[in-house]
Amino acid sequence: MSNKAIPVYVAGHRGMAGSALVRQLQARGYSNIITASRAELDLTDQAEVAGFMQARRPELVINAAAKVGGIVANNDFPADFIHQNLLIQNNLIHSAHAYAVKRFLFLGSSCIYPKHAPQPISEVDLLTGPLEPTNRPYALAKIAGIEMCWSYNRQYPQGTGFLAAMPTNLYGPGDNYHPTQSHVIPGLLRRFHDAKLNRADSVAIWGTGQVRREFMLVDDMAKACIALLELPQATWEALLARDRNDGIAPLINIGTGSDVTIAELAQLIAQVVGFEGKITYDPTKPDGTPRKLMNNARLRAFYSAPFVPLKEGLQLAYKDFLTNFNTLRT
Repeated sequence: MSNKAIPVYVAGHRGMAGSALVRQLQARGYSNIITASRAELDLTDQAEVAGFMQARRPELVINAAAKVGGIVANNDFPADFIHQNLLIQNNLIHSAHAYAVKRFLFLGSSCIYPKHAPQPISEVDLLTGPLEPTNRPYALAKIAGIEMCWSYNRQYPQGTGFLAAMPTNLYGPGDNYHPTQSHVIPGLLRRFHDAKLNRADSVAIWGTGQVRREFMLVDDMAKACIALLELPQATWEALLARDRNDGIAPLINIGTGSDVTIAELAQLIAQVVGFEGKITYDPTKPDGTPRKLMNNARLRAFYSAPFVPLKEGLQLAYKDFLTNFNTLRT
């Protein structure tokens, strides 16, 4: 987009992904960024969302609003995960169509793919096998969002263009460091930090430590998403799959193309934090999906910027954690 004064609405701007998107939009020179706190706008309320979109008339919308969490949170609150995410995305997607948003980017997660998908996972692997049970409610909500994007593209070919972007596991500034409801990197950063402060001899980690995960610094994700929204019209249209009936959805993976075992990740985090004790593993606890490496070839066809290496990114994340640590303790 050459016009950086166009109105851009970032839903979920206070979350990790949303705040990174706002930072990077500002860095790219966008001057009309629209945000609304939860107190100002209830995204689960259809009438409120419609009224907001009618009043503000954004031309670009990024849906980074979602109820998210790690294995424990997904296990404990499955109804909340599917209910709230369906409401949020349904309201935003339908209102984006109703009020003629030009480009809409729907953010999801790599958990949409089958538990035993071929590695690396390509966009064509969607709906080719069973999901990981521990996060199935969240995954199904996001799959429904992808199908909704596709359905609007097909039914209204002259209207809004909806594209779904599926980031890999994100981490970095603005993350949730809750001891039981966070994702793996922020959870481990806090546990290793607490262990160091308490002079603990060891830290126990769920699972075998042998499953593999891909991680991306959240600001790298934001830069890639903005690059999507700035694509030339012909390239953007080709991704929307308006007339495609071959099963390839308007979907693009946002990933680094490399992964590590959880054991390797734990060692890196211990080094970054300065924890020198023993790391143990509890194989009686769930591992989750054996591997989730994203095939990013579709993204790399038009986006060549380098990604921040994992250890460097962990250092940035730990700095963010320390900045917020006093408030986290209370």
